[in-house]
Amino acid sequence: MTGIDSHDGADLIDVDAAVDRVLALRTEWLSRLETEQVSLDEIAGRTLAEPISAPIDVPAQSHATMDGFAFDATDEYPLEVVETPVFPEDEPAALEAGTAVRIATGSPLPPSANAVLKREEATVENGQLTGSDLEPGTYVYERGSNVAEGEALFDAGDRLGAKDALLLGDLEIETVPVTKRLSVGLLATGTEIHEGRHRDLDSPMLAGLVRSWGHEATYEGAVPDIDDRVEERIAELADEYDVVITTGGTSVGDKDYVIRSLDVLGDVLFHRVRLRPGKPIAVAELPDHDAVAFAIPGKPIGAHLVTSLVARPFFTGETTLPTVAAQMARDVDISTAGFTYGIPVTLEDGVAMPLGHVDSPLSVYEETFDPSVLSSSTRASQADGIVITTDGVTADEQVRVVPYPVLER
Repeated sequence: MTGIDSHDGADLIDVDAAVDRVLALRTEWLSRLETEQVSLDEIAGRTLAEPISAPIDVPAQSHATMDGFAFDATDEYPLEVVETPVFPEDEPAALEAGTAVRIATGSPLPPSANAVLKREEATVENGQLTGSDLEPGTYVYERGSNVAEGEALFDAGDRLGAKDALLLGDLEIETVPVTKRLSVGLLATGTEIHEGRHRDLDSPMLAGLVRSWGHEATYEGAVPDIDDRVEERIAELADEYDVVITTGGTSVGDKDYVIRSLDVLGDVLFHRVRLRPGKPIAVAELPDHDAVAFAIPGKPIGAHLVTSLVARPFFTGETTLPTVAAQMARDVDISTAGFTYGIPVTLEDGVAMPLGHVDSPLSVYEETFDPSVLSSSTRASQADGIVITTDGVTADEQVRVVPYPVLER
């Protein structure tokens, strides 16, 4: 229980604490999910079910990285050049002491050879090679220097990207075990949406986020603000999906039934975080239905922000947020200490203009950031990113901007 009827703020938790609880929930859930084998062209966005260690050395043989002559660098010039050159498709014989062999870039080094003399630095007269002194390893891609057999490379729970196919392919791994994608049912709440008087803006956006994080999303329509109807519909979807995401009805008004329903159906892990916009999010376990629920506030910009910051780690396991440096264009004050603020900004030539400031194309506030109005302003979705801060920001201050594409992958 989280004190769902509290109005004094005692139930609020910091964003970092909320993320920690979500990550713990993810760890628990990963152990329950079935696994499947996928080929390397299908791994992007998938979560690894088992750790992976290198089954072989990479490269399996030492290779030349230059056209030239291969030999043992501890031998002294002149060296006798053997007749048959080495090419990438060859399996060369061992070199005798005092000999060298012509070699092409990418070719395996003969046994006992440990260096390559560049062709431009070599002189061959009467079959005898001379050139500059070399250290062992010169112009050689040495066996196991990329990856050593047995080296731990990936942990269970890691989210794979397209680039990981490069290393896995080099290790001669054809398929990898991943957890099956989470199934997510999306439910809008609100009589005005259910009756078609207001458009459901949030569900398409949330479905896009879930899919961009590598999972399956299905829109299940809307339910009116009727207590037992809300509870019944959430329960139905929890029986069908791994995750239920609701929108709206997360505050403490007379017709905000979502949190009360979750409290009846399971265990509310937290309700409301110290984030503006997006404060009234809730996360619950529904053990009788073997499901998880995320209750997202209905204001669209706040919904996107809180889902991206708090719910995203459950789906991706990732909490890092790469940023770009910028200079703040205007002063932006905050109204309440102790909160994390997500300030939408546009970026141009390294300058971050707070979108919503009176000097921006969207005039919402003059000096003090107004998350309440901004949270509903869909024009704010045209921002390039957000500045995450717990303090006011001054004009010309250096800030770190989280680009929106970072949150949507």
